[in-house]
Amino acid sequence: MSANMRRMRLVSVILLGAVFSAACQPQPEIEPDQATQPVTETIVEATAAPQSPPAPNPENGFGKNLVVCTIHEPATLYRHEANSLVEEAVLHAIYENDVTYLNYEYQAQGLAKIPALADGDVRLQSVRAQAGDKVVDVYGRVQRLAPGVEVMNSAGEISTFDGAPLLMRQMLVDFRMKPRFWADGTAVTAEDSVFSYRMAAVNRSDYKIQRTTAYEATGELTTRWTGIPGFMDAAYPANFWGPLPRHLLNRYQPEELSLLAESARRPVGDGPFRIVEWLPGKSIRLEKNPHYYRQAEGLPRLDSVTFRFLPDTGSVVNQLLSGDCDVGMQGSVSAADTPLFLDMAANGLLTPYFQPGTVYEHIDFGVNSWGQYGDGYGRPDWFEDVRVRQAIALCTDRQRLADELVYGRSPLLSTFIPPGHPLYAPEVITVWPYDPAAANALLDEAGYQDEDGDGLREDPKTGRPFAVTIGAAAGSDMRLQLFQIVSENMRDCGLEVTSRFYLPSEWYGDSDSPLFGRRFDLAEFEWPVGVPPLCYLYASWQITGPVNELNPDTTRPYGGWDGLNDTGWWDSAYDAACLSAMNTLPGTDQHETSYAETQRIFSQNLPAIPLFLRLKVVLTRPEVQNFNLNGSQNSEFWNFYELDVQN
Repeated sequence: MSANMRRMRLVSVILLGAVFSAACQPQPEIEPDQATQPVTETIVEATAAPQSPPAPNPENGFGKNLVVCTIHEPATLYRHEANSLVEEAVLHAIYENDVTYLNYEYQAQGLAKIPALADGDVRLQSVRAQAGDKVVDVYGRVQRLAPGVEVMNSAGEISTFDGAPLLMRQMLVDFRMKPRFWADGTAVTAEDSVFSYRMAAVNRSDYKIQRTTAYEATGELTTRWTGIPGFMDAAYPANFWGPLPRHLLNRYQPEELSLLAESARRPVGDGPFRIVEWLPGKSIRLEKNPHYYRQAEGLPRLDSVTFRFLPDTGSVVNQLLSGDCDVGMQGSVSAADTPLFLDMAANGLLTPYFQPGTVYEHIDFGVNSWGQYGDGYGRPDWFEDVRVRQAIALCTDRQRLADELVYGRSPLLSTFIPPGHPLYAPEVITVWPYDPAAANALLDEAGYQDEDGDGLREDPKTGRPFAVTIGAAAGSDMRLQLFQIVSENMRDCGLEVTSRFYLPSEWYGDSDSPLFGRRFDLAEFEWPVGVPPLCYLYASWQITGPVNELNPDTTRPYGGWDGLNDTGWWDSAYDAACLSAMNTLPGTDQHETSYAETQRIFSQNLPAIPLFLRLKVVLTRPEVQNFNLNGSQNSEFWNFYELDVQN
């Protein structure tokens, strides 16, 4: 996969609002070990599925029916390829949601519990690693062990491999499923989860697959995941593979499943609903699963669900108002219409839901640029001095940005970890409030004065006016507003900021792009919060530059042109804290204190100015009950089983 393809994949993940964004890390092309290769088994073919009586549906007018309107239609419902919001929503209806991620923490839904170190179902064992073994190095990259590779040894110390075998840590996680049934009445077993893993393992570039040594059944309802040595996975609850019905699909080759109706168009699931009809371009209709394992609890509460595909957001809102739709999905209604939605709510017409999501806007500084662009060559080295970066933060009215762009519904950010996250450490964070007077004092102290009285400060070395450009990808009305406010703010501090927009393919490209080619002054774009939080976005080993070439500033190799640190900023103490955070597990003191230290250093040094979280917006009819839009859970339909409508 080319570096540019990886970058665009990252951007697509951001735009989809995905939370499991550890997959954003650049991936070396390493073939999986034998343990991760799909295997074939001889399985007795299941008997024909029992027929169930027809359930109520939206067309016959009785029962509890929910109509979801969206401007997107699924491309596939094969669970190893579906990744859009609408695909995920339908999957939540037809498959049991094994693990949820609410308020930045994991909860068990289809699992009996979330495994934990304290309970013994998450364990670290020491294994002997030798040259040629596949390992994860201390920077989170998959490597074949060779002299010079830095790894974490079994004592938790960074060790440079010298050719002699050494002991490394290997992670094991035990999962237990709740007993349940497929929609044809067949019991779901641990082997169905293992079968699902083997089908997924066909994709050898998948982040999780690359870092898995084995995934196996240990009982009728229990599985064990084993990571490759060195991989400390803070997102390990997501390493349970959602089952696929082996008794129906094992006759096919893995490559066929993305194309088959049995797996991609009308899959048999173990969730609260089952698909009964898909009319391309129009709708998908689902009815209650008669074999849902929680039916004794009165679940699901709905008799049927219909996903209706509409041409535009205006049609979605109109059908909500007419009563033809009950829910307008996120991505199908616009946050820009928030004032209108609030007026509708005040009149009892609709119920809007707003939640800050897991993608945040920020402004990066071109601290250390590439080639002849900056750092005293093509332009003055404006941003190497931390006082200048702090002054610009003080001069940026972030509250106004949040009020006008996300209607005051997102908290202001001080680091790459948002308030409300369990790892957020307000006690050590430096907050830079809007204070133009303090900003001007810092710029004076740094030596930038307005010597000619034209309202702009000058560089003391060259006399050039402090005039810079802020860049972004084209196509966002929000960024037009953002740039206007930032430009006004900077004028109050004697700085001139003009904006420039680029095609996304140009902006997010590689060595020749303004952003990741490190040829910019200021850059505004979006990053995911990540699971775990992505401290490495500002680490020295991710600084973009020629692959395998040594960065003379850090004495480490550049991160390649598919690296993620576009600022060029680095700090050795920050690097050490980030490495510690990446190589420890949740539930340990070192994990928390390391993330706190990264936030302390980041908030003081400000390689970037975090702004606000993007909003997730959903509309429902007032009759819809038990709807729960959560900021960190990607899909709003994670609790499909308990959604209800008031007749």
